Amino acid sequence: MSPASTGASTTVGAVASFPSSDSRMAPGGPGYRRMSFALFLAGVATFALLYSTQALLPLISGEFGVTASDASWTVAAATGGLALFVLPMSALSERYGRRTVMTASLAVAVTVGLLVPFAPSLPALVALRAVQGAALAGLPASATAYLAEEVRPKALITAIGLFVAGNSVGGMSGRVLTGWVAQEWGWRVALGVIGAVAVACAVAFRLLLPAPKHFTAGSLRPRVLVGTVRGHLSDPLLRRLYAIGALFMTVFGGVYTVIGYRLTEAPFSLPQGIVGSIFLVYLVGTVSASTAGRLVGRLGRRGALYAAGGTTAAGLLLSLADSLPLVLLGLVLITAGFFAGHAVASSAVSKTATHGRAQASALYQSAYYVGSSVGSTVGAVAFHSGGWAGTVGVGLLAVLGVVTITVLGTRAARVAARRSPMAAAR
Repeated sequence: MSPASTGASTTVGAVASFPSSDSRMAPGGPGYRRMSFALFLAGVATFALLYSTQALLPLISGEFGVTASDASWTVAAATGGLALFVLPMSALSERYGRRTVMTASLAVAVTVGLLVPFAPSLPALVALRAVQGAALAGLPASATAYLAEEVRPKALITAIGLFVAGNSVGGMSGRVLTGWVAQEWGWRVALGVIGAVAVACAVAFRLLLPAPKHFTAGSLRPRVLVGTVRGHLSDPLLRRLYAIGALFMTVFGGVYTVIGYRLTEAPFSLPQGIVGSIFLVYLVGTVSASTAGRLVGRLGRRGALYAAGGTTAAGLLLSLADSLPLVLLGLVLITAGFFAGHAVASSAVSKTATHGRAQASALYQSAYYVGSSVGSTVGAVAFHSGGWAGTVGVGLLAVLGVVTITVLGTRAARVAARRSPMAAAR
């Protein structure tokens, strides 16, 4: 992850800059805008559904009479289900196609989303959320594999950044919308509204996404799948990227699972609608994710990861203040750092894997959502025992892990540079 590896990090460029023999999509070319908007909508639906209960946790705690750590399972179950099923779903996409699997996944997820508001108890709600997360597992890895196959290499980071930006918009709009709707009509109605929005996004996605032209069906044989996964896990660079994604998401999952409890309690005592509006800071993530290519172009991949980690740590420290403006600024920095780091790491996985891209992306997504589950549960437990400072402490440990892994990657690249310039470029 060095400047030498950033040849694919150029942001939007003219179509003429690519070889005319390359039939893959590029900015300004046929189908690129439709593809970008379709995957943007898929990202919106995925994150709106996946984290639909996160802003509502104080209300869910109140109705069922449970603690923050108990209610946080409605988030952890969804992300855990996704983490568990993302690899099998990626194998299906290798055999049946990216677009087919993404369409089926969204169809099941939105159907479950319309049932979630009617959950009679917390265990039933957690179970439905686990099924919903498992269904959504077909989206992330298949989407990045689709982009790696259908988009020209120099536009790949920008294209993936737009998909990640859709994630941030979905996460933001879902939480803001549920906050205000829940304040007037309760959390069940709020979840129903999110389900309806996701249905609209899913239909538009299927109508807009261009049919793949560069997909080659693979095998579903377990031996082939196990061999591909083993090959990816034996790659030191991919292992580092998987760990980085998990650690960044540990920070993000912990902070945004607990922030609603902090802001509804003293000294802030904000109403639910205002707490939901706090998630407008996700717009910062939309910008930082979509401009990740330029950041890599200036600093290199490792430099971009250092910058993202430092920004996230600064935000965590600022959020300790009992001043609402400083807390909001802290959330802005945390969000910007997280989405930048995620876009850089996920695009690096797609570029590094030369075969079995869906499995490579699936392993990243699995690690990423394991990090979300760990962050939401551990962050909530830390908040229950040590207040907001406990949650911040968990986040800072995760950022330290990101920096440590990146330092190890830098040292490994220097050793490789002395042995082989080609190896150092990784």
